[in-house]
This record gives sequence, C-alpha cells and structure tokens, in this order.
Amino acid sequence: MLCPYCNNKETRVVDKRETGDGKVIRRRRECLACGKRFTTYERIELSPVIVIKKDGRRERFDRNKLKIGILKACEKRPISEEQIDSLINNIEMEIRSNGNTEVESRVIGELVMENLRKLDEVAYIRFASVYRQFADIKSFQNELRRLLKEGKGGV
Repeated sequence: MLCPYCNNKETRVVDKRETGDGKVIRRRRECLACGKRFTTYERIELSPVIVIKKDGRRERFDRNKLKIGILKACEKRPISEEQIDSLINNIEMEIRSNGNTEVESRVIGELVMENLRKLDEVAYIRFASVYRQFADIKSFQNELRRLLKEGKGGV
C-alpha cells in the first residue's frame, strides 16, 4: 500500500475494524517512512451498478460522488465519518439487494433522504432542499410541516 503523503511502499496496519454489517474492513495504517497515518477500506467487489440519470444518461454508481453529496448535507453537524460510511453502505446494499444492475438516480436520492432523515433532521432538510429543488420558501415550509406532522421532532 502506497503512503498517500510520501508514496513510500512500506506501511503497517495499526488498527483493523469491521463495519457493523461486516461487509467492509477498515484499516488504519502508518507509513514507516514519514510516520503519517491514513485509512483504507476493503470491500467485496461486485458487478457494477449503472445509474440512470434524469436526462437518460447512464453512468457507473460512484460511492465517492454519493459521499460528497451526503458530506455537504452533514457539514457542521454532529455526525461522524463512520456514521456517514455506514449510511452509504446501507444505501449501496439496498440498491444491490434488488438484484438489478441498473437503478434510477431518483431511487438513490430517495434512499439518501430516507436514511438521512433517521440520522439527522437538519442534514435531511439540507439534502432535500437541493435534491427536490425547492422552488420557494413555501415548498420548503411544506416539507418542514410534513416532517413535523410525521412526529420527527422539533425542527
């Protein structure tokens, strides 16, 4: 494993943990040359999932792209990276569980909102406001009312 800081090939594993679902192994590594630490993940490689975009284009499912969107919604919220990784694992597992190799981007967006809503209401509203493209403050208020009506707390 190459060190991302100095490109040295000699690293050692200082900590190894499985995620809660047991499908991913997280390794904390230390470079023997520069001493800096970094994290790697090991997961089963499955056949690629193709995402069908709103305009009909198709592209490969990209965990990193999904993570970037979720990280933006969770910015400055008390949510750990492990929680975000677990959320992404749950979404990917749900996508793959149906056995299809293609999924509409709309389905992924709904899964993200469903999972974010359970994790953090503010992150959920942030993601929903971008995903649903609220046209005005009225549509934003309607979403907040819907959340409150469902008993999801004090937003």
